[in-house]
Amino acid sequence: MTRTFPINITVNEKTYSHEVEPRLLLSDFLRHELGLTSTHVGCEHGVCGACTILFDGDSARSCLMFAIQADGHSIMTVEGLAPSSSSPHLLADGGIEGGLHPLQQSFWEAHGLQCGYCTPGFLMTLVPFLKQNPDPTEDEIRRALSGNLCRCTGYQHIVDAVKLAAEKMR
Repeated sequence: MTRTFPINITVNEKTYSHEVEPRLLLSDFLRHELGLTSTHVGCEHGVCGACTILFDGDSARSCLMFAIQADGHSIMTVEGLAPSSSSPHLLADGGIEGGLHPLQQSFWEAHGLQCGYCTPGFLMTLVPFLKQNPDPTEDEIRRALSGNLCRCTGYQHIVDAVKLAAEKMR
C-alpha cells in the first residue's frame, strides 16, 4: 500500500487540496491530476525547459520537483498567463482577440513558435525575465533563453518575439 500525503497548492490563482504520493513529480501532478497539459515533459532532467512553470513567481523546472514540495506554494502555468483567453479568435488583421498576454501575442506575431512543444516553457521563463528586465538587449535575451531548447527554430524569431513583447509591455 502506497502512502499519500495531503497538499494544498494554488495553481493559476485557484487552490487545490489533494492527496499525493511523495514520489509524484510536480509536472505529472499538473498534467495528470489537474489536467494542465501545457506543462510539457521533454527530458525529465531539467535540461530542455519544456516543463518550466512559475513557482512563487520565479521560473522553475516542474520535472525536478515533487508535488509535495509545492504544498503551500503558488504555481502558474501557461493556462494562467492569460485566463481570459479561453476562447480566442482570429481577427481580420491576423491578430488574436481574447486576452492573450503580450508575450503570447508577440510569439504569434513574430512567428516565435513552430510545433509549440517548447513554447510554454519559453513563455514561463520569459515572464519573470521581462519583469526584471523590461528593455533587454539581444544578448540578454539569448542568455535568458539559453536554458530552453527548441528543435524547430533557429531562435531568431523567438528573440524577435521577446523584443516585440518587451516593447508592448513597456
